[in-house]
Amino acid sequence: MESPKVEVRATADGSPTLYVPALDEHYHSRHGAAQESRHVFLAAGLAAVMAAGLGQPGQLPLRLLEVGLGTGLNALLTLAAAQQAGVAVAYDGYETVPLPPATVAALAPQWAADPALSRAFAQLHAAPWGEADDLAPGFSLTKIQAPVQAASLPAGYYNLFYFDAFAPEKQPELWTAEVFATLYAAAAPGAVLVSYCAQGQFRRNLRAAGWLTEKLPGPPGKREMTRARKPA
Repeated sequence: MESPKVEVRATADGSPTLYVPALDEHYHSRHGAAQESRHVFLAAGLAAVMAAGLGQPGQLPLRLLEVGLGTGLNALLTLAAAQQAGVAVAYDGYETVPLPPATVAALAPQWAADPALSRAFAQLHAAPWGEADDLAPGFSLTKIQAPVQAASLPAGYYNLFYFDAFAPEKQPELWTAEVFATLYAAAAPGAVLVSYCAQGQFRRNLRAAGWLTEKLPGPPGKREMTRARKPA
């Protein structure tokens, strides 16, 4: 799929996001891209799964699937958090529209203050699709250029899902009960799914697929977010 025209825009916390004029949609919250990622995906998702002891030395890596790899923001912040906690992660990122090189170059200064993350950012975007790549010791990333709704996912495999697709009105094909049933089948017992979205139909579709849902306080600019679990 051809990359859409995008514009790099600053968000309220100083971190950048991308704006897609054709969709009138931002990749992240305008109230703070990094702030939203840490609140929704790391605090509500990654921390909850790490608290269960997954990915510790001597164990299998914590297995994570992201829908909407995008700029790599969630992956890189997860890498930093996992390294600090000593947790191993196997990260699968689904994306249908890779960023053009000029956009990647425009986003690179975000990571300049952290040489390790700066290298990981460059490696993430240069890595070949469909092959596991070690961005750091204990952190493996596989980029998959395919729609997740068409993917053949391993049963009972993933411990954590970052559902970071564009909003339901922008990408309705990704927010169906059928997609969440596919993810449910791929989820290990006790797996967690987190999303910035708080839409009622989204939660109903999750529950129709078997997920147990809960409302959590949202990041700045959003009243609520969603966390779902597969029963243990």
